Amino acid sequence: MSLRPTHELHQRRFGRNLGVALTLAGFIVIIFGLTVVKVTRGDFEPPRGNVEVQN
Repeated sequence: MSLRPTHELHQRRFGRNLGVALTLAGFIVIIFGLTVVKVTRGDFEPPRGNVEVQN
């Protein structure tokens, strides 16, 4: 029982899928890093709710 070699189309599709996966992973790392920096710097403030501002 022999396995057939991978078709050239599947090799190109794998390369494209790998590129998309690496791009998505890079985007997730950037967003996570920005979130961590924002929270650790103390810029993050949770919503205050219905607090009226008096002038």
